[in-house]
Amino acid sequence: MVQRVNYVQQSPELFESFLAFHAAAKEGVIDQTIRGLVSIRASQVNGCAFCLDLQVKQAKLHGERTLRLNHVAVWRESLLFSARERAALAWTEALTRLAESGVSEESYARVRAAFSEKEISDLTFLVVAINAWNRINIGFRPVPGSSDAAFGLDKARLT
Repeated sequence: MVQRVNYVQQSPELFESFLAFHAAAKEGVIDQTIRGLVSIRASQVNGCAFCLDLQVKQAKLHGERTLRLNHVAVWRESLLFSARERAALAWTEALTRLAESGVSEESYARVRAAFSEKEISDLTFLVVAINAWNRINIGFRPVPGSSDAAFGLDKARLT
């Protein structure tokens, strides 16, 4: 795989602004574990190899267990996720795979049962951010692992 365009060099102002948005979204009330699971699941659904590689490595550095990482793709059948994590993963999928009819009342009721309105709002901004990163990186095809040093992931020796 060869990167098509280096969007960081070509659009530095937009990149910095989007980076700031994503950083602000991560500062919300959603805990690190759920943030990681949400990012991994959206990247799986969207098929973003660069993002998935990055998110899995970050989750490992934050202490996520390998088995849980392996089960994110099959979270509905796995017993390794809490009700709150399941609600976040379901909301992530509902917003990532937008149905023609929008997000169902059932999907909203599920996330509402596990999260406050503030948490749902913050969670939604996280899902928006990772979906945007997925689309940018799928379009421009950065090589998975090529930014490990920039994110401090090379020191973890996870490759």
